[in-house]
Amino acid sequence: MAEYVIIGNGVAAVGCIEGIRSVDRATPIAVISEETHPVYGRPLISYYLEGKSKPEKMNYRPANFYEANNCRVLYGRRAVSIDREAKSVLLDDGSALPYTAVCVATGSSPFVPPIPGLETVPARFSFMTLDDALALEKAIGRDSRVLIVGAGLIGLKCAEGLRARVGSIAVCDLAPRVLSSILDDTCAAMMQERLEANGIRLMLGDTVAEFNGGHAVMKSGAVVDFDVLVMAVGVRANTALVKDIGGEVNRGILVDARMRTSLPDLYAAGDCTEGMDASLGARRVLAILPNAYLQGHAAGVNMAGGREVFDKAIPMNSIGFFGLHAITAGSYFGPDEGGELYEEKGDGFLKRLFTRDGLLTGYILIGQVERAGIYTALIRERVPLNTVNFELLKKAPTLFAYSQNQRRNMLGGVV
Repeated sequence: MAEYVIIGNGVAAVGCIEGIRSVDRATPIAVISEETHPVYGRPLISYYLEGKSKPEKMNYRPANFYEANNCRVLYGRRAVSIDREAKSVLLDDGSALPYTAVCVATGSSPFVPPIPGLETVPARFSFMTLDDALALEKAIGRDSRVLIVGAGLIGLKCAEGLRARVGSIAVCDLAPRVLSSILDDTCAAMMQERLEANGIRLMLGDTVAEFNGGHAVMKSGAVVDFDVLVMAVGVRANTALVKDIGGEVNRGILVDARMRTSLPDLYAAGDCTEGMDASLGARRVLAILPNAYLQGHAAGVNMAGGREVFDKAIPMNSIGFFGLHAITAGSYFGPDEGGELYEEKGDGFLKRLFTRDGLLTGYILIGQVERAGIYTALIRERVPLNTVNFELLKKAPTLFAYSQNQRRNMLGGVV
């Protein structure tokens, strides 16, 4: 019997299941899960290392979620190909699942650069999954010297999670600042200060040129001795299943606003996709949890014969290190790109609002992050700033910056 097939078991898959069930309550759903765990919140794996969470507390949905939605999950299985003519998904055990529609929600995988001598490092890990965290936990001790290659979100959350459990942590990155993909120089300097104050050694503008067992020779010529290595250089979208059958792929699987790929009855959602960034006006991979869910939901509704559009994807990050919290969203345009910057700075906080062509295009909030969702909505909805009291919004995100009619529409008729 044909059924809906979802390849992957992350947040995008949850969105897809709930999207399907909002239209079709009867047709079975099969979920192919390489991991052996029910869906969980991946950002929580660093909190597990810190001892602030447990695996059973990390579940993204209740224990009966799959049963309640008439889903069967094939744990520990991998999809190896999609047969478009037979409309089936071939699994690594040789079996095949026929489908009425399929959603590819395969996420991304760690990018590991070909550094000479990497194979000589016995204790080397990635940090993307719960299994990664469980394996890393077994390898560390109170005196462990940990080297993390990559000062992005993954590498620094790993560093925070490990800090109280090991002897020392060094983090290197070829970029000249931490979190270089989401923070500018000024904001990154605030985060760097907090990280270093909590014992994280940062080697920026430098990275590993060669490994020799537990020794890393840096491009600068410095030598770092370590016991445990974590590679957190970056990720790449898992696009092979669609690319191999002729689907359009760039850095991610190309999808439209209904999450359709270039192939019939084949949808995609989450970190494996490349869609339109509403703040940039161009395509990009947006590997962010809220977007993954919303993309999955749109895919599910459309797979089941409904109609849903998700065309408001923007980059967003909510992060914190050692008590210093930050939220970022959208795109930052400099003066040479026609952009303008509003900034407020004080003791322990920094606000940067980026505007262009009469729109809020992005923001960075550090230290004071309350009600950031109002700024996010301005970006997502492309609200013209001349229709709101932006001078008031600059000082504080508040609904009173909107007109009474705008507030009434936003609040469902209640002001």
